[in-house]
Formats: sequence, structure tokens, C-alpha cells
Amino acid sequence: MGAITEGETDHSWASTRAWVEKTLSAGERVERVDRLRGGWTSEMRRLDVTGPDGPRSLVLRSFVKPFFVRHAEGLLTREADILRLLAPTDVPAATLVAVDATARHCDHPSLLMTRLPGAVRLHDEGADTRADELARLLVRIHRLPVPPHRRPRAYQAWASPDGVTPPAAARRPELWHRAADVIRRDPPPYEGRFLHRDFHPGNVLLTGPDDAPRVSGVVDWVETSWGPADLDVAHCSTALALLHGARAGMDFADRYTAAGGTLATDAPAHLYWRLLDTLGYGDAEKVAGPWRDLGRADLTPEILAGRLEDYLDALFTRYG
Repeated sequence: MGAITEGETDHSWASTRAWVEKTLSAGERVERVDRLRGGWTSEMRRLDVTGPDGPRSLVLRSFVKPFFVRHAEGLLTREADILRLLAPTDVPAATLVAVDATARHCDHPSLLMTRLPGAVRLHDEGADTRADELARLLVRIHRLPVPPHRRPRAYQAWASPDGVTPPAAARRPELWHRAADVIRRDPPPYEGRFLHRDFHPGNVLLTGPDDAPRVSGVVDWVETSWGPADLDVAHCSTALALLHGARAGMDFADRYTAAGGTLATDAPAHLYWRLLDTLGYGDAEKVAGPWRDLGRADLTPEILAGRLEDYLDALFTRYG
């Protein structure tokens, strides 16, 4: 099957390959297989298919790390459900082709979907223009009307006050401890929204020039949840702070509200959601590793820790 042999990938996928082939239309075959960079939770492959109706490309997500294999049934079933939910909307998401969330047929739990056009852009040039596009897109996602019986699970917090540990490269550990104290309170009341929950520049595909980019796709819907819009904004803000500096992280909430989005008007409530997310990035290497694979070799642990602390300081200055 194409350009990858068993020796070129970390895990066997003969059964997965056979499962993929059974999903194809009559006369179709896979001509080429390429590993995709930039993922952390999954092994991703692009499959180029040819057949009587012309070429097309698919994307195969497989969970191979033990932690994610254990949770794959919930994660992949959720993503499959969300892709079906998004199919008739104007949110540019992939189309579900097939899913084997329990690895009944595959070597590892897998989901097969159509490939979206465009590419991830993480460089500094044009970052402000791209952030405006991301803000407008996130407002559209949060406005999706989702009937109660189709709502995803309630959000899960990715940080706890007692689990906060300043990064090894931290210069101002007191900021981390102060932030941990803020999230010791009960979560503020909120109006529930449909959340991507892992919305950041690494999960948005773009086309066009840097001075006029267009969103062509949103990927990675395994963590989709129901919760406060502030939490999605917080997640993207933290990522922008890591990629481009504290100012970029601070500006995103303003871009979101300028695009028509609504956030908590109570500053302590908004600070709670922002910090709940930022503290979940204590191990920034989880995202920085894939980002470096995509060309951001400048994102050293020292740079990341410094930017996180600058961002925490800015959050306290504005909302604390």
C-alpha cells in the first residue's frame, strides 16, 4: 500500500490497512501513504487514493500511545459524533469516512476522514491577521445550535490547584502559586456553549497569503465539550502567548469580542477560566514538541517558561 513500508513506521498497521481498503469505493486503491507531522496524541497518516472518479486524499488517525489507547473508545466515538454533527454546518471540518474506536478490526483504535485543504501556520509574520481569522471562526463555532440530546459532554478541567508545579525553567514560581490559589474556588456560573476545547493555531488550517489568510479547516475534535466560551478563548490565548508572546495571548479575547463573541463580564470569573487553562500548559513541551517539528525551533523550554510567566503576570494585571 503505497510509499510506507512496515520498517518506516513505529507501529504495525497491516490490519488497519486492510480495514481502510474495505472502506474504499469499487476500483479505488491507495497509491501513497505519508506520515503527517505536528501531532502529539495520535499517529496521523495521509492516504492518497486514486480510482474511477479521480484522486482524493484521506487522513487516518490512530491512537498508539497506551494512555490514549485506553481512552480511545470515548475520544474517537466523540470525534465521529462531532464530525457527523458538523457535516451540515458552515464549520469547515472533515467528513467522517469510518471509525474503529475499539480496534476491533485495526491494529490500533482508528478514525478515517477526508483530508481538508490548507496547512497549519505558526510563524510570527502575519500572526495578528491570523488571530483575527481564528477569533471570527471561534465565534461561529460557539454559535452553533446544538439540541440538548446531541450536546457533547461537559468540559473537563485540565489543571487542579494541588497539581500545579512551576516549570523547571520558571523564574517567578510565585506567579504559579498565586494562579493555583485562584482556581481553588468553585467554578463560576456560565452559559454553556459548544466548545472545540482544543482550539489553537495548531488545529486550524489556512490557505491564501499571510496578509489575507482564509480558514480552510478545523481539525482534532476529540475533546469537544459543553462549557463556557471563556475556556475556548483561554486555550487559544495561551497557545498564542507561547507562540508569539504575552501580548498576542492577551489580545485574543478582545479580538473574540470584537468579532461578536460574548465572554464573562465579571473579571474574576474570566480570570478563573483563563488561569484554569494556562495552568494546564505547565508542561508546555506537550505542544512545543510538535510545534518545533513544524518549524518553530526557537521555542526552547526557557522561552516557553518566560512567555507563560509574562502572560500570567499580564492576566493578573488586567483581571486580578
